[in-house]
Amino acid sequence: MTAPGYAAGGDAIFKKNCASCHYTDGPAKEKTIADQLAKKGPELWYAGSKFKKDWLVAWLQNPKQIRPLKYNSLSDVNKGDHPKQSAGDAAATADFLMGLTSAEVKAGVITAKVTPQAKAIFGKKMPCGGCHEYSEKGEVRGGKSGPSLAGAGKRLNPDWVNAYLANIKVFKPVRDMPDFASALNPKDIEGVAAYIATFE
Repeated sequence: MTAPGYAAGGDAIFKKNCASCHYTDGPAKEKTIADQLAKKGPELWYAGSKFKKDWLVAWLQNPKQIRPLKYNSLSDVNKGDHPKQSAGDAAATADFLMGLTSAEVKAGVITAKVTPQAKAIFGKKMPCGGCHEYSEKGEVRGGKSGPSLAGAGKRLNPDWVNAYLANIKVFKPVRDMPDFASALNPKDIEGVAAYIATFE
């Protein structure tokens, strides 16, 4: 995690409004299922590598469901009750979060692209749609146990998606998601990341 560079007050706003559910002092702390279940929300110690800033600023002002189900639940519906922030607080909080990055994420590796191979891996070999919603031909389909990938191209930095899939244990040492690196070669992982980057 790199030292944060953020607008004055962003860290204080986060500490007051967000820190009870999200931790920012990486690396990952979870070692057991109990550790994971104790968390109220996703870790954000690599938020600056994961999210696109414009999306983050807008989302903090008008949060919309990313997970169909509540965090750490396989049955309870997510009611979408994340607190809203004012425009000023959202900008400051986003500046703070964008300063939290992971050295695992290399910039400029992935460009949004659809290939038959990546589409087949996403849809059949792994298959990602069993747990994640995604958009195809204007229709949202897929599973609900993981975060939605519908609109992922606007939300997620594709270089982070690539790094996450290539070395998931760095970001999620305790997880349900399969280890892509044990099933795919680096080029195929890059292809899947590029494909996800096209999800609008």
